[in-house]
Amino acid sequence: MNTIETTTLIAKDGTELVGRKYSPACTVRAVVLIPAAMGVKQQFYAPFAEFLCEHGFAVLSFDYRGMGESLDARFSKSLRGFEADISDWAELDYNSALHAAKAWHPELPFLVIGHSLGGQLAGLLPDNHLIDGLLTVGSGTGYWRHNAPPTKRTVWLLWYFLVPLYTSICGYFPGKKLRRVGNLPKGVIYQWSRWCKDPRYFVDENGKAMRTYHQQFTAPILSMSFTDDEMMGRKNIDRLHDYFSRAQVERRYIQPQDVKAERVGHFGFFRAEFRHSLWQQALQWLTQQNKQHPSAQPN
Repeated sequence: MNTIETTTLIAKDGTELVGRKYSPACTVRAVVLIPAAMGVKQQFYAPFAEFLCEHGFAVLSFDYRGMGESLDARFSKSLRGFEADISDWAELDYNSALHAAKAWHPELPFLVIGHSLGGQLAGLLPDNHLIDGLLTVGSGTGYWRHNAPPTKRTVWLLWYFLVPLYTSICGYFPGKKLRRVGNLPKGVIYQWSRWCKDPRYFVDENGKAMRTYHQQFTAPILSMSFTDDEMMGRKNIDRLHDYFSRAQVERRYIQPQDVKAERVGHFGFFRAEFRHSLWQQALQWLTQQNKQHPSAQPN
């Protein structure tokens, strides 16, 4: 019987994060890490993680600091005073989860499935060379002028007015009250806002290009994106994957009708209704990476 257990991950700076391990009852084929999208709790990915587990993949998910189950009880009512930015999520949290997942079954293929932000941050991980294959779902840069029309029409209001106003008043971004993204630490929303207002996306507080680790990433990438994504436009998606210039990138722009659906959107991929369509596409690609790993080659 497959097992699911809560685990504690220790980030590089000693911060404790809450993760969840999905262990197959059968022989483990590979390890999969699922980093979350902006403002999304790891529990959202549980049905898909269980599906992968049923097919022999050991899966690890986690919540970034200040989010979901990794949120310190002291900040449960307000994130005022909570110090963290997206770089912390990438270099401290995500990168540490990377090592924890790799160490789980170090001899097996190690794959990452990044939804939205989870795919964006793969290029910011100092140790992303440990990844044997990256599958991105609805991942692109967040530059607002390249966003899909439903988002582009109103998102400028978020970046230029709502974020500076409400964050300065509350000491964090009260996204739940505003029904946008969810509550986010001040450092996270300010950094994300800066990125989303610049076509280069990954820029520092001085407007200069950040140091990233895209160039050291050479593993295969599959980008699965959807023509009815209400947030990511095709330019967003292409720009992000263009950063991985040394990797072989397969880009699938999927129409809902291709999988007999009325809608997929930015979050729909992870709905159980796609178990026999989109999830099978992902499974097939993950299995192919598994077959190409040295551990699968005959001696």
